[in-house]
Amino acid sequence: MNLATDRLNGIAVFVQAAEAGSFALAGQRLGLTRSAVGKTVARLEERLGTRLFQRTTRSQSLTDDGQAFHERCVRALAELEAAQAELESGRSEPVGRLRVSMPVLFGRCCVAPLLVELARRHAGLSLELSFNDRPVDMVAEGFDLAVRIGDVPDSADLVARPLGKDTMVLCAAPSYLRAHGQPRRLADLAAHHCMAYSVGGAAKPLRILDAQGRAVTVPIASRVLMDDLEAMANAAVAGAGLVALPCWLVGERVRTGVLKRLLARHTIANHAVRLLWPRTRQLPFRVRTAIDMLAERVPPLLSVRLAQPAPRAGAARAGRG
Repeated sequence: MNLATDRLNGIAVFVQAAEAGSFALAGQRLGLTRSAVGKTVARLEERLGTRLFQRTTRSQSLTDDGQAFHERCVRALAELEAAQAELESGRSEPVGRLRVSMPVLFGRCCVAPLLVELARRHAGLSLELSFNDRPVDMVAEGFDLAVRIGDVPDSADLVARPLGKDTMVLCAAPSYLRAHGQPRRLADLAAHHCMAYSVGGAAKPLRILDAQGRAVTVPIASRVLMDDLEAMANAAVAGAGLVALPCWLVGERVRTGVLKRLLARHTIANHAVRLLWPRTRQLPFRVRTAIDMLAERVPPLLSVRLAQPAPRAGAARAGRG
């Protein structure tokens, strides 16, 4: 038994180092230091009696022996995962570690609370949640699930399940509208202070769906650029200007009246929200349980109602007078 354990020791680290292309990146993905990855690979090379990597100060690549060993290790790990998944498929309780990648803010607001609730219900389930807005290589980085907003490249290695649309709304604080007036038409936006989400320092344009469902760009003057949606929402509440934000982020602010929805008859171009997981012959029960929960609970968060608060009776009488 000890011999079998010794033979498997370091294999997963080696595969990750080979696929990451560097010990440092492999360490980031595994939660280890670069030094720890290097020492693990060195011990594996010593045990095998051959060099697996050709290393210089600038690059790292597999040797011929390393390439052949990597191919067999990948197949062996896949078989081990399939065996584990097959055992789990007969369980009625999810157990083991669930690794999930998700966008930072959407994950924090909408996804993580659901998964934490799931882990509270099942004592044998543990979570490792990664919050980032970069594309991830799910197979190479060992994620069980990923939630992504926007376009997802086609991949034969992944299964994608739609969760809904990231519906955007245009809104502003009542204090801003009292000072600058309320836009009634799309053309009015050019005369207003607007905030825009920035990607790499460039403003992301406001795109509205026309009558045929095509996305058209609406010119706006973006005086404030930010790459953080929460900061944009807070600035809008403070009266900084008009902003387009997702329903799941501003729904409560609109319902309580601290922000007012504008030009509601126009639909802002939105992005698909998808749940991704690696294609496998047998899906582990813990993964299937998480998929079912997120597929049920996330869509209502994306289609949140944005009813404005009803005007007070006194204000309504004053308006009629």
